[in-house]
Amino acid sequence: MRVLLVEDDTSLSSFVEKGLREAGHQVEVTDNGKHALTLCMAESYDVAIVDRMLPRLDGLSLVKALRAAQVGTPILFLTALGGVDDRVQGLEAGGDDYLTKPFAFSELLARVTALSRRAVLKTTEASPQISYGDVILNLFEHSATRQGQSLDLQPKEFRILELFLRHPGRVITRTMLLEHVWDIHFDPQTSVVETHISRLRNKLEKPFGDTLIQTVRGVGYKLEQKGEAK
Repeated sequence: MRVLLVEDDTSLSSFVEKGLREAGHQVEVTDNGKHALTLCMAESYDVAIVDRMLPRLDGLSLVKALRAAQVGTPILFLTALGGVDDRVQGLEAGGDDYLTKPFAFSELLARVTALSRRAVLKTTEASPQISYGDVILNLFEHSATRQGQSLDLQPKEFRILELFLRHPGRVITRTMLLEHVWDIHFDPQTSVVETHISRLRNKLEKPFGDTLIQTVRGVGYKLEQKGEAK
């Protein structure tokens, strides 16, 4: 999981960063809201942890600006402002969760994980069909086609492709794949993800002579037709 931590208390940010990294997550840290806004507009994060009292741009204004710009990164407010009105303000500004200081790191980690999972699994239920380019997935029939040709996918391969199709252009980390496809909430240090990605590529790409699943080195994968990257 890729996490943005926005906190101007250096001792606290170091503590949280260390804990998140030990849990296997990638963490980027900034100490002011203005820089955080720039980062979120340019980069993709699975979760942002935001203090409310920040220099240059306060946490509430930061989140409002992100939501106004249609940035949907799940946001957890982590702040000393713990009154009912404070929590309501944070959620109404566009925050997804609110945790007050002092806090137990285990609770912070659980909330961050839940936010990331909720965002990945969020679906549009109006249609049984999702697509990207010439790839079509029918969720009711549990079938997949490309250029009208049927793809013979195993259940895990189908779930991986579904995850990519729901988030085209977004980086899907190894941790997210483990949680969504295998329901594993830790890294078992095996090549199971890589093996299934390779099998999916053989069926999705090889017969059509192109590449759809791009490897983002050191981070994960994303579904993106070559030439579409901005």
